[in-house]
Amino acid sequence: MSLIAAGTGTAPDDPETLKNNGFWPDIEPADFREATRLDGTVTAPRLVQALQVAMADVNRQLADWQQPRQDEGAATLDDVTVPVWAVAHHYVVLYRRAVYATAHASLLERYRDVSATGDGDERGEAKDLAADDVRRDARWAVAEIEGRHHTTVELI
Repeated sequence: MSLIAAGTGTAPDDPETLKNNGFWPDIEPADFREATRLDGTVTAPRLVQALQVAMADVNRQLADWQQPRQDEGAATLDDVTVPVWAVAHHYVVLYRRAVYATAHASLLERYRDVSATGDGDERGEAKDLAADDVRRDARWAVAEIEGRHHTTVELI
């Protein structure tokens, strides 16, 4: 996995918790920054925007999964019964992974042009590939929540 310009700046003070819709967990920008190893090159406003867009995207993808859980009486994700084989907070872990990976992929794509030398194009391509890998992690996390397999194969 890739990271964005490590060691180039001190991370700014991160904003407060980003409130979610009540069902899905709130998101901590500082936790996201630490989990993805982002430093001060990603400003707090850009970090918040990436996380809010990611939350909206993942929430939209999971809306058809959320509604039946609420119809069954689950007020929050913590109220959803996890499979017997799952670890504690299974759905919360997967949800955060989906949001973090979606936001991280977006930031990787936006910061691909940061370079003072001629190797910027080469690094940009590497960041595009890393963004694809991280975006795959988000898709897999959503698929896990929904109980779907990670891959779809069709005969042509």
